[in-house]
Amino acid sequence: MRYIDEQAIERITLGATLLGTGGGGDPYIGKMMALQAVRRYGPVALVAADELSRDELVVPISMIGAPTVLWEKIPSGREMVKILELMEAHLDKRAAAVMPIEIGGVNSLIPIAVAAEKSLPVVDADAMGRAFPEAQMVSFYLDGLVPNPVTMADEKGNTVLFHPVDAVWSERLARSLTVQMGASAAMSDYALTAGQVLTSGILGTLSLAEEVGRLILEARRENRSPVQDLLDTLHGFRLFTGKISDVTRRLEGGFTKGEAILEALTGKTGESLSLYFQNEYLLAASGDRILASTPDLIVALDADVGTPITSDRLKYGMRVDILAFPAPPKWRTPKGIEVAGPRYFGYDVDYVPVEHRVAAAAQ
Repeated sequence: MRYIDEQAIERITLGATLLGTGGGGDPYIGKMMALQAVRRYGPVALVAADELSRDELVVPISMIGAPTVLWEKIPSGREMVKILELMEAHLDKRAAAVMPIEIGGVNSLIPIAVAAEKSLPVVDADAMGRAFPEAQMVSFYLDGLVPNPVTMADEKGNTVLFHPVDAVWSERLARSLTVQMGASAAMSDYALTAGQVLTSGILGTLSLAEEVGRLILEARRENRSPVQDLLDTLHGFRLFTGKISDVTRRLEGGFTKGEAILEALTGKTGESLSLYFQNEYLLAASGDRILASTPDLIVALDADVGTPITSDRLKYGMRVDILAFPAPPKWRTPKGIEVAGPRYFGYDVDYVPVEHRVAAAAQ
């Protein structure tokens, strides 16, 4: 066990922004909520799943909705506590810990705020190893676990508890409710034992986010790019360096969807890259050549300051490094590719591991 303090939150914020692959909600809001809670209630214990008794209750805490809405409808903080309390009341059992459902963006940090207020530890794990836009895209679903019950709350005080038949229906029902709640809401969609987290979660991801953040901050202090350190640590690849020439976005079905076009800064004159996103970055292509696709992690990094950029922050004129990293092994299984591969999102592309695409391009 160790403790998450203010300095750790700063590191986790940067790392989770990168691991969030452009989505997960703006991390700044989650960071401020976590910092405020830790200052008020004290540091939060970070525990491994095997430090808990196998039958103890672990509750994931998250936000659902369109990332762009968070800037217009900032969470009150009470809705995150309410979904935990509603889950505990329904199960008639106290939670032993909370955890992030995804390690990306705001959803990596909100559980820290709740843990501080409720004097609970946070489990060093999540269910994605990155961020994904839909609620069924979790390792628990891949292992056959059912999200039952689901609790939701909004900043106005509305609360909902429902029992979906599976994770796909959890996503459908929760997404509809989220639209009515103003396009963002707090959500907990699994009541887990620590044993289930240990066998079906993606372990060590908060520690990984903190290490990634440390690398970025260290490079910043030394006035250098963190790219090579990140590639070495996460076994990744630099796909492209360019300047954003166009960004299109639209709010559709509770998601922020769009495309960014980058013109090359290095390499061939006239070369460009298209970066497609649905909250998260899902596909990177140069002409008719696919460079990387979901479920592998695609990351946009500010080429001038080395900071990861979320999809809602992409702007014309930004100089950007596009990096890609292999997804956790669970996502590279047939079930993982079916649930979160490019074809699920409507792209007529077969999933090919990024390292194979890079090797083929080099030949």
